[in-house]
Amino acid sequence: MNLPMSTNHAIPAQVHPRWTRREALSRLAGGFGLSALAGMLEAETNPFAPKTPHFAPKAKRIIYLVMNGGMSHVDTFDPKPQLTRYNGQPMPGGAPKTERSTGNLFASPFKFSPRGQSGVEVSELFPRVGGLIDDFCVIRSMWTEVPNHEPSLFMFNTGTIQPGRPSLGSWLMYGLGSESRDLPGFVVLCPGMPVVGSPLWSSAFLPAVFQGTFLKNTETDPYKLIQNIRAQAPLSAQRRQLDLLKQLNQDHAAARPGDSQLEASIEAMETAFRMQTEAPEAFDIRKEKPETLARYGDSEIGRSCLLARRLVERGVRMVQVYYGNSQPWDNHEDILVLKRLCGRTDPAVASLIEDLKERDMLRDTLVVLGTEFGRTPAVENGSSTRLHYGRDHNSYGYSIAVAGGGIKGGTVYGATDDFGYRAQDKPVHPHDVNATLLHQLGLDHAKLTHRYSGRDFRLTDVHGTVLREILA
Repeated sequence: MNLPMSTNHAIPAQVHPRWTRREALSRLAGGFGLSALAGMLEAETNPFAPKTPHFAPKAKRIIYLVMNGGMSHVDTFDPKPQLTRYNGQPMPGGAPKTERSTGNLFASPFKFSPRGQSGVEVSELFPRVGGLIDDFCVIRSMWTEVPNHEPSLFMFNTGTIQPGRPSLGSWLMYGLGSESRDLPGFVVLCPGMPVVGSPLWSSAFLPAVFQGTFLKNTETDPYKLIQNIRAQAPLSAQRRQLDLLKQLNQDHAAARPGDSQLEASIEAMETAFRMQTEAPEAFDIRKEKPETLARYGDSEIGRSCLLARRLVERGVRMVQVYYGNSQPWDNHEDILVLKRLCGRTDPAVASLIEDLKERDMLRDTLVVLGTEFGRTPAVENGSSTRLHYGRDHNSYGYSIAVAGGGIKGGTVYGATDDFGYRAQDKPVHPHDVNATLLHQLGLDHAKLTHRYSGRDFRLTDVHGTVLREILA
């Protein structure tokens, strides 16, 4: 079955315009092979059914790890010797133009060293990830438009700085469906709520069934993690009730074609029914060995990465992990907070990569370690009563790291200037990253469109270039 490109489809002349799609398929069934007909009926009744990509994919799924708040690139993945050399001096050309008052250059208090066979330099804050750097491509020339959390989070999640557009995960569900019948295809994990919240995983004008399923993962007991997953009535009785409810809803929907909210509600009830048997096992990280739990770390990001691995093993198309509530990486006052943040993130991300490799899943799983923007190479001026050791927002240059899924590991792409302030060599926009991720999943970002309000929309709008130099 071909991938949907638009909601406008001409009605063939031989099909009566008053027939429903189901009636048309029924009358034309004699002309189809049974397998083809079965596939079409499955797609009609199951919006999550796998769909054919534009071309052969290198990856099947994405785990997107979001260091929400703005992770400092010059302290993690972008070493700057000149920043150390000119520490405490004014930045050539004047202080960076940022939201808050910015002082002199501020060298990273953390050491960088070459790691792996590739020799890519990584901060001491990521010792275990550094040991796996040969699996990563570090993109050091990222940039985005607005140095505020909300528009920057919207940009890399939905392809625009404003709310109201579908998220990357929703586009993937729309374009590819899911390999899991018993679990949501797009899951979002966060111990609280990131800035902006649900619009970051919304399906917007795409069918509502493709929105992300948010879980506040502060519990390890799956029956507490997923509310109301344990029903009192036996499954057989629930099945009869759902069948009756589904028939009533379908009769109701027949008079209201195109009501995606109603269709999403019907599918949500069906998914919830199936999840009663699958979800408790999938979400129960207590089933892992004690040494596995210890490797990931007893932290919220550790448990999230472990849960993400368990979900993609079971066919979930995309898992998005937010590090924590609000914006924990927003280090205006003290960059030394990175010791705690990276101390929890490093074992979690490294263990995820190690486990995916052991299961031969990294080759077709994209793992993105990302953030909405970077931090300034200069110190942020404090108040008159206290001295700050933090950095302000920097949308002009930052870094992300991508592993697996056909990405060329042990490589660095692009560069910022000598001080890490602005992307200088091979600048990369979030549109380019999203175009590349879609490409690895077999989707042409320029062809994955949906007609809404008189125009064809896509994740990358009218922009985006596939970063072919980082592809293996």
